[in-house]
Amino acid sequence: MTEAAKDFDVVLWGATGFTGKLVAEYLCERYGVGADLRWAIAGRKESRLERVRHALGKEASELPLLVGDAEDAEFLASMAQRTKVVCTTVGPYARYGSKLVAACVEAGTHYCDLTGELQWVRQMIDTHAATAEDSGARIVHSCGFDCIPSDIGAFFMQEEMRRRHETTSEHIKYRVRSFSGGFSGGTIASMLNMMREMEKDPEMRKLMADPYGLNPRDQRGGPDGGDQMGPVYDEDFSSWTGPFVMAALNTRVVRRTNALIGQAYGKNFRYDEATLTGDGPMGFAKAAGLAAGLGATMAAGAVSPLRDLMARFAPDPGEGPSPEVREKGYFEIFLFAEHPIDPGKSLRGRIYGDRDPGYGSTAKMLGESAVCLAMDPLPIGGGFWTTAAAMGEPLLERLQANAGVSFSIVE
Repeated sequence: MTEAAKDFDVVLWGATGFTGKLVAEYLCERYGVGADLRWAIAGRKESRLERVRHALGKEASELPLLVGDAEDAEFLASMAQRTKVVCTTVGPYARYGSKLVAACVEAGTHYCDLTGELQWVRQMIDTHAATAEDSGARIVHSCGFDCIPSDIGAFFMQEEMRRRHETTSEHIKYRVRSFSGGFSGGTIASMLNMMREMEKDPEMRKLMADPYGLNPRDQRGGPDGGDQMGPVYDEDFSSWTGPFVMAALNTRVVRRTNALIGQAYGKNFRYDEATLTGDGPMGFAKAAGLAAGLGATMAAGAVSPLRDLMARFAPDPGEGPSPEVREKGYFEIFLFAEHPIDPGKSLRGRIYGDRDPGYGSTAKMLGESAVCLAMDPLPIGGGFWTTAAAMGEPLLERLQANAGVSFSIVE
């Protein structure tokens, strides 16, 4: 079946979950139903899908519903064959996502998700990359706060460096200044599942420690080392910094982008992430506190009884922050792109999101990623891509025009 003959441009799988509902709300508000974007919602229970459709309002009364199970390979194959793009929010992906990726790869259907599960992404690449290249399926993982600000942010800074100075930056720093929002049970469930798998598999622990763990097998080297785990003073920001919890995935995705685009950022390109905590003794204390908290969480998550205790006190999957928290939420990130020769030509950038990073902004970023894959002419074939390598400028434009995420140079 050709793309033009398919029933839908986008099918949203997992539309009855917490984040899935937010993506459905966003698509309905931004693109309507029965207009230029042909989309449907899908999930396990028809009654719950009908409730989601009803909550979207009268204009969504004709929104198509697809009912099936994540373990039903026949249903997943049929769903993939009917649409240009499958957009999924169903995690933990290592537990519920592998059969869907396989179905999309076989059907030549494009795919995007929100996974932060590094080990699963590596497994999917190793298992299906060759088939995706043959079928034409564009598979793009991590299309939310993991990892769009990082990946599109680095892309934006390199494009600005080229435009202004006709060169690229050999070192980009990503510094989280502040954010406000909440965590849902689904995010915590994914994190705990990843820790559970790491406990069982020594090879996975090696992967997590490899700064180039997501790169193609023949491009596993480079100048970057491990992620920051302690307090470090950053002269470029005149601030102490602590570790950033999402750096373990984000940094590896940005490095994979550079590999996929032919080392266009440079063979000696470096990229790192951290959290700004301020100057002076208080800034150091905050950075040290971040480092201690992250270390304690990782240590507890590596021990089965403590991990189970963490799960007991976490929100259940399907729960998340209230509408008020999401709407009052935001995130602000600064970047520093070092000029390779003249420090005076180095660039400072800012990323700002107008909703909480984990849900309000993430839902809009995922929705725009799905629409970009479905509707925009992209100069790539099938394979496992990153957001910047696959969508680059078109996605950057969509995020700024529609999703409330801005990228700017700080003059």
